[in-house]
Amino acid sequence: MPPRVITVADLRHVTKEFCIPAGTIVTPAARDHADSHGIAIVIAANAPTAKAAATNEHIDIARRIDHTLLHPDAAETDILNLCAEATEHRFAAVCVNPTWVATAAKALQGTGVHVCAVVGFPTGAHSTSIKVAEAAGCVDAGAQEIDMVANSGWLKDGRNADYTADITAVRKRIGDGVVLKVIIEAALLTQDQIVRAATLAAHSGSNFVKTSTGVYSKARVEDVQLLRRALPERVKIKAAGGIRSAKEALAMIAAGTDRIGTSNSIAIVWDSMV
Repeated sequence: MPPRVITVADLRHVTKEFCIPAGTIVTPAARDHADSHGIAIVIAANAPTAKAAATNEHIDIARRIDHTLLHPDAAETDILNLCAEATEHRFAAVCVNPTWVATAAKALQGTGVHVCAVVGFPTGAHSTSIKVAEAAGCVDAGAQEIDMVANSGWLKDGRNADYTADITAVRKRIGDGVVLKVIIEAALLTQDQIVRAATLAAHSGSNFVKTSTGVYSKARVEDVQLLRRALPERVKIKAAGGIRSAKEALAMIAAGTDRIGTSNSIAIVWDSMV
């Protein structure tokens, strides 16, 4: 069982002192809340506090996570909970379907957590005009990041010009101020195709190359390593698909990943604390 984690919600009605047993984790946000409200957290000397946790690996992991919810039956309460969790754990972003961008943007206003929206999800086989319109709508609704699925069929057919134009059109429409991540579905490609997909994405203005949607395949360390060798330094990497533990997340980071896309974010953070 993971250790108990004290969040801001646990301190809402505390006025002076909050006692917790050794082995309990106090999140950075909870510590900040306690400090700003004059609450003394009484904790055994060997229990991790937010101050100590700030130097631990789990904080770095949290700040690299795109907290993701892309289920087709997700409701507004699910999205609001996702945003609350992202705020509490200080994840880099939440990743949602386009219809929930405005809801997430409102919930996250002023928190520093970005809103990321998927475009052309999950196949990438949408027309370019549809992807452009979808991306534009997401940005207008408050998305600061776009995860766009590239057209793998065009790549396999050698239609490099079409593949590049698809990405370039989205890049041009959303502007340079929005982070663009291009999903290449690496596990469905050969190594040569992965290198070509990454190179074309970089040439088309992508800020990140993302390994996969997570729908058809899992992220693989070897794909991240290959991408890091193929990509210019300015282009970052996002790994997504089946990353469920801190060990897996750290392996991806060691291979060159800058972001982790996962719906198991909380479990990963807890796992990293043990």
